[in-house]
Amino acid sequence: MLNRIQLHWQILIALVLSVFFGVFFTDYVEYVSWMGTLFLRALSMLIVPLIFSSIVSGVTGLGSGKNLGRMTAKTIGYYLTTSLFAIVTGLLLVNLIRPGIGADVGLSNNVVDLAVSADTFGQTLLKIIPTNIIESMARADLPSIIFFAILFGFFTTRVSPEYSRPITDFFNAVFGVMMKITLFVIKFAPLGIFGIVSVVVAENSENLIGLASSMGIYMLTVVAALAIHGLFTLPMLMKTVGNANPLKHARNMSVPLLTAFSTSSSSATLPLTIQSVEFKSGVSNKTTSFVLPLGATINMDGTALYQCIAVLFIAQVYGVDLSILEQLIVMITALVASIGAAGIPMAGVVIMSIILSAVGLPLEGIGLILAVDRPLDMIRTSINVWSDSCGAVIIAKSEGEVTNV
Repeated sequence: MLNRIQLHWQILIALVLSVFFGVFFTDYVEYVSWMGTLFLRALSMLIVPLIFSSIVSGVTGLGSGKNLGRMTAKTIGYYLTTSLFAIVTGLLLVNLIRPGIGADVGLSNNVVDLAVSADTFGQTLLKIIPTNIIESMARADLPSIIFFAILFGFFTTRVSPEYSRPITDFFNAVFGVMMKITLFVIKFAPLGIFGIVSVVVAENSENLIGLASSMGIYMLTVVAALAIHGLFTLPMLMKTVGNANPLKHARNMSVPLLTAFSTSSSSATLPLTIQSVEFKSGVSNKTTSFVLPLGATINMDGTALYQCIAVLFIAQVYGVDLSILEQLIVMITALVASIGAAGIPMAGVVIMSIILSAVGLPLEGIGLILAVDRPLDMIRTSINVWSDSCGAVIIAKSEGEVTNV
């Protein structure tokens, strides 16, 4: 019977059961947590070979350097535009609602060495060029892997056909095999998500009511801004710019979106995103293999939006009234910092230290929001993945592709 239920319904059932299990059977969560760990390890196993083979396959499919340049310009242009829309939405709502005025700060946590983990924008650019690509692959350093894969794919098209053809065929074959493995791993998504969410709920079950009462307005502000961006801004862009059906695309994206929500990792969700956008929404491999890995690395709409709201919330709690110029600095810094954000849980919190430093706010302010970061992280990761997928459809349409949405 379970095999007949569509996968996204299986995942929804797993989410409901995991919440129930985490609340009422907290002492037994350790016996199911291994399923989540195993699922995440399987997804992580796929990331490097899938990204490398898909980008090489996609770049060689683009052909000339002119096509590659056009695709790159469209992709980066889309990501910058949607990130700006997200940041402006966050700034408007946090100034309108002002959740930090009168907030209870008794839930603040200690912050240890967050600034050490944050790179400047210049350092992020330098680290894109790997000193050892094998080492970068071992660390799953996505920006470096993507940079080298684009170079490798481009110069594959510049050598004679007797050399380029077998390389292209090889990476096309590797990509095909990796997608088969991805489809196999997807079948275990409900069990993995049950294990992941059960642990998260169990860890926070005793504080749920307290968190909701003391930080409720802040959480609602973040959720409302993310909802506006995800339910109105991005679908409007799909409809007007891409001439695509956002509702149909959203149905196609149900599995990766639910997985992104559960894992809080856009990188771990990337194999599922590629599979859904290409095989369900009908975007070509040359577009998905280029746009989506790049998006998982530099496009963090939800993270940028969240950082703006969080920084202004911290300023309001400390009684600091940021001027228009200072809020503009927050906006620009959030945009730049989101480009360097890793697609892993709580990456947004780590790089928030850059923004706080830019406007002279104490880093200890991050401790005010740590208690409620995980549920908000789950939602903003879903928005990150949703934005990536919308971008792939819009760019495919701009290239004259015929899709299923």
